[in-house]
Amino acid sequence: MNALEPLVGEARERLVARAKREGLVTVGYAVADSPLGPLWVAVGPRGVVNIHYGTTPDQRELARITHAYGPGVLPDRRSCDRVLTELDQYFAGRRRSFDVPVDLAPLTSFQQRILAATARVPYGELATYKFVARRAGNEQASRAAGAALGANPIPIVVPCHRIVATDGSLGGYAGGLAAKRRLLALERGEAEVPAGGWPPSRR
Repeated sequence: MNALEPLVGEARERLVARAKREGLVTVGYAVADSPLGPLWVAVGPRGVVNIHYGTTPDQRELARITHAYGPGVLPDRRSCDRVLTELDQYFAGRRRSFDVPVDLAPLTSFQQRILAATARVPYGELATYKFVARRAGNEQASRAAGAALGANPIPIVVPCHRIVATDGSLGGYAGGLAAKRRLLALERGEAEVPAGGWPPSRR
């Protein structure tokens, strides 16, 4: 370890603490370890605003967050404790739904309806893009539903991995199809997703 690292860490903590006291922290973030690799988790004043596969979000996603919440996006593990605990429980097979609040306010009303419908798909079950489009008020908007799910800022907690094509094929996933397969296999209690997937129960 570099001899300066503890000093840098302490200085960073003091700066973050001061920013919090002065009301300058609008979003706190932390990086969590998971079976799928690191997850960048961000929490705002109204709930979770982002979960990103990797240690940092891409510039477009970070720009979306700062546009919605301001520039005070700073490391603050304490604000993320609840969602980090629930994610640990989920990956350990001890949690089937998330209780932590999420903040979808910056999204369009259509995106919010799609993600709200997705959040109601139970653990271990699969629904189609057409199903969530219908629940969002437009059965013909399957393609738009897929786009909204592809832009889901809070994967895993808002379980877009449970949405598949009508024939059971996996479709897409922002975290990659390997991650989608692992999440589905975890929830189904299987070692892996069979060839061709599972038939969706909600069409």
